[in-house]
Amino acid sequence: MKLATKIAYNTIIQVISKFIATGLGLIALGLITRYLGQDGFGQYTTIITFLSFFGIIADLGLTLVTVQMISKPGANETKIIGNLLALRLVSAVVFLGLAPLVVLFFPYEPAVKWGVALVSFSFLFTALNQIFVGLFQKNLRMDKVSIAEIINRVILVIGFFITIKYNFGLTGILVATVISNLVGFIFHYLFAKKFTRLKLQFDFKYWLKIIKNSWPLAITIILNLIYLKTDTLLLSVIKRPSEIGIIAEVGIYGAAYKVIDVLITFPFMFAGIILPIMTAKWAEGNKEKFNYVLQKSFNVMVIIAVPLVIGTQLLANDIMVLVAGKNFAASGPILKILIAAAAFIFLGSMFAHAIIAINKQRQIIKAYVFTAITSLIGYFIFIPKFSYFGAAWITIYSELAIALASLYLIKKFTGFFPSLTIFLKTILASLAMIGSIKFLYFMSVTGLAPVLTTAIITYFIFLFIFKGQSKHKRVGLLYFFLA
Repeated sequence: MKLATKIAYNTIIQVISKFIATGLGLIALGLITRYLGQDGFGQYTTIITFLSFFGIIADLGLTLVTVQMISKPGANETKIIGNLLALRLVSAVVFLGLAPLVVLFFPYEPAVKWGVALVSFSFLFTALNQIFVGLFQKNLRMDKVSIAEIINRVILVIGFFITIKYNFGLTGILVATVISNLVGFIFHYLFAKKFTRLKLQFDFKYWLKIIKNSWPLAITIILNLIYLKTDTLLLSVIKRPSEIGIIAEVGIYGAAYKVIDVLITFPFMFAGIILPIMTAKWAEGNKEKFNYVLQKSFNVMVIIAVPLVIGTQLLANDIMVLVAGKNFAASGPILKILIAAAAFIFLGSMFAHAIIAINKQRQIIKAYVFTAITSLIGYFIFIPKFSYFGAAWITIYSELAIALASLYLIKKFTGFFPSLTIFLKTILASLAMIGSIKFLYFMSVTGLAPVLTTAIITYFIFLFIFKGQSKHKRVGLLYFFLA
């Protein structure tokens, strides 16, 4: 199978599966926000955010280094995966095991502390899955990940329905989360066995070699964690005047952030598909092909990110009411702000993965240190004054800073700077999209489904008119990438 065909196949499968998984994820979100309310969802968000710190630290950069190591010519895949899997198991058990102990020192309710202990098992299964994902990325068989993810989400939604029907409360929601991730892990494991021999290997000398490769990534991931997740954690502990209560504010912010989390799965999924390709091309010394793939990838991100930001400014309130219920209408203004941070993640993700492909992870550490420190200062200054609005604006700053730093390093080491022609075309197409939304509002059509459908169709029609797609293969976004 040709490279372009493989990329197309993986991208098509991933887009379809992400569409399904996103739908299921939004259903799950809608169920628990309506069931738990602002306070209960605030507790749920606090539990997940708290554990995210330990789960991400436990990563040690192994997720991304998996693809990098097994994509090199002549790599001993069985040895690499065996040692990575064993190292990941040890790191996950150690760090996630600390979470239930550390949370005892935080001023949380007993339900939150108990929830952290329970959901730590869920994060363990997710941590092990990520090594398998690297194997699937390298073999361009992300369809396996897609199947496992959809099964995971189906189990999750079923678990939530059962919890709500029998009124098992927050504990039932958390148990359903653990079970769904366990099932997802089982399917990842079974699929991975078809590609390589899976056996835990405890070659400690090789572990040192892995850590030598991964430590720059581990540091950047931890620093990324500081500016990406600290906002929610600090919202849950910083005392400030609040009419509805601090945990309720966490719930409102968390609902908008959950929508962002759903959206940004696409750029990381897409970048994960492209990473082994860029790694291989750079290792071969094929700089021209490397730049070609990076430019096309950037184009795809722009095509999606620009209308997301512009369209959300009009539709944010309706989206949050549809997704989370009327009690979370206050999340709409937050979503309008956070969507800009999502756009920078879309654009910056390709540059960040390109840095990994050219093995320049160490050079980006300074940017992460600066961004983490300044963002942390910003959170402490603006959260007490502006609550979740302050947190949202600092999040935008942090994502923009990292995207620009990544672009600078790519330009420095590869000479690549993206063509921005497609950016102008997406702006024009997005303005036409806004016109269609305004027209529907003028005609008193306010339902989100018809408005959103019309907006998407209008956008891609005008993008086609403005020649935002290939002259030779004007048959869709995927072929635009391959042209």
